[in-house]
Amino acid sequence: MIKVAVIGPESTGKTTLTKELAKQYNTVWVPEYARDYLNQLDRPYVQSDLLEIAKGQIESQKKMRKQARELLFCDTDLHVIKVWSEHKYGVCDPWILNQLQLQYYDLYIITDFDIPYEEDPLREHPEMRSYFFDIYRNLMKDNDKAFIIAQGDLKARIEQAKKAIGALL
Repeated sequence: MIKVAVIGPESTGKTTLTKELAKQYNTVWVPEYARDYLNQLDRPYVQSDLLEIAKGQIESQKKMRKQARELLFCDTDLHVIKVWSEHKYGVCDPWILNQLQLQYYDLYIITDFDIPYEEDPLREHPEMRSYFFDIYRNLMKDNDKAFIIAQGDLKARIEQAKKAIGALL
């Protein structure tokens, strides 16, 4: 099974791209667990919630993997939780860091911030998309991960992703 994770700053089309790629390849995709988790909270989130989100993301991925065909597309991975935790709290839970060492994706797609920002109550830093983009790109480079940067409109992003996925198939 080929696993592809779509990561990037807030409001850069990750979910839209992930859904569309799953549709194009006639398979399933793993939603971002954080969105459902945070929408159900009746309080502001705290650092310990990030650990629960990480666990939920992993469980969601295990569940969806059973339904996937040749490819599994994931709308986020634990790198995003790590980056967010370190940015907001200065540290990341050791369990998350350990899981990062265990997870594997055949390809990461980093979504560029070259599309308009869309407001959403769960988004916190519209002015920092460039900052977070650089962090994700550097994380992939520093950890020798296979990645591409998806840029442009949705059609262009899909074509860029399909080219990279085609090389894996």
